[in-house]
Amino acid sequence: MEKMEIEITTEYIKLDQLLKFAQIAENGAMAKKMIWDEIVSVNGEVCTMRGKKIRPGDVVLAEFEDESFEITVK
Repeated sequence: MEKMEIEITTEYIKLDQLLKFAQIAENGAMAKKMIWDEIVSVNGEVCTMRGKKIRPGDVVLAEFEDESFEITVK
């Protein structure tokens, strides 16, 4: 599992934007598909809302093409 920490300078970042920013998704359409395919979880719960607000302290997990990613937002 690849672990990464992403620091944001705003109050929150939307889930689809975070996936693009972390370079897990190449574009918005790919991020949206990953979320709708239920392969992304936020704080241990599957999340299907691409506009979900991710705040510092949240942990996002994504499993995509035999790879796992864990993103901790700071």
